[in-house]
Parts: sequence; C-alpha cells; structure tokens
Amino acid sequence: MNLNDAIKTRHSVKKFTEKKPDWRDIIECIDAARYAPMAGANYSMKFILVSDSNSINKIAEAAQQDFIKKAQYVVVACSNPSRTINAYGKSGEVYARQQAGAAMQNFLLSITEHKLATCWIGHFTEETIKKEFDIPKDVNVEAVFPIGYEKEKKHTKKSPIDLDRILYFHVYDKKKMKKLSKPY
Repeated sequence: MNLNDAIKTRHSVKKFTEKKPDWRDIIECIDAARYAPMAGANYSMKFILVSDSNSINKIAEAAQQDFIKKAQYVVVACSNPSRTINAYGKSGEVYARQQAGAAMQNFLLSITEHKLATCWIGHFTEETIKKEFDIPKDVNVEAVFPIGYEKEKKHTKKSPIDLDRILYFHVYDKKKMKKLSKPY
C-alpha cells in the first residue's frame, strides 16, 4: 500500500474479529514511530505492547470504552518530555506533544499498511493506566490503541472537510491568492 492510500483509507475501528494479529506486525508498526521528527533528536516516545486480557480490561475501564475489551492487543503510547524540556525550556513541552502526535501518526499509517485496525483513544484516567503498567509520574500517557482486524469493512472514506475550507493564501481567512511580485 502506498502512503497516499494509507492516509486516505485509515479510519477508526471499534469492532474487531476474533483473529489474533501477529505481534511482530505490531512491533513493525511501532518501529515506524521511530522515524517521526523529534526536536533536537531527543526521542521522547515509549510504547507498551499489552496482550494480557486482565490488563486490557483495566485499560477499557480507564477509558470507559467497553469495545477495547475485544481487542487482542493494546498499545499504550507514552512520552517522557524531560530531555526536550531540558533542551528547549518551556517550548520543549509543546515540542514533546507535537512529536508524540507525529510518532503516533506514523504508527497509525503503518497499522493501516499492515491491514490491521485500531482507534486512537485519548480519553482515559491516566493515573489508572500509569499504576497498571508502572509508568513513572513524569511520563505522559499520550494515547491507547486497541489493535485487531476490522470486523466490518467500511466503504471508501470521504474527507471530512473540503480543502477550500482549510487552505488560505498568504493571509488567514483569505480565499483568493494575492498577486505576488515574485512567483513561487
């Protein structure tokens, strides 16, 4: 699958088949996260691959989303912003969140490429997840990703918004391009 196809077909899935994915495929998807841009090469992301059903049930309870219990695996994505903050001060907090998003997007696109399915879960009780997996206090739990094979295939995904509603030229909220003295 090429990148453009992965971008356009990736979608959130909450219904999984009983078929268990190969954990090695999930590790390859996590590996894709390593190639995301990181401020000053300060890699802040950590991932926990969970297959224990009791732990998966605790994640589902912490997220208040029962469908997670049906997943064969869950990936817990964490970031430790300390090195980035040490290097860039207060701006490092923003950079750490930005690079976490970039790493998780690489992960999601790789999941799609491997014909696996997931749903980005950002709502959960962080303390519960930290306690379950011995995650240090200064580490952020960014998201959890239940992983499996999609039970019901969706049809072609349509963009949620037209491009002309999000693209401006030279000035925010200007729809038409100004004449430039120099062409692009």
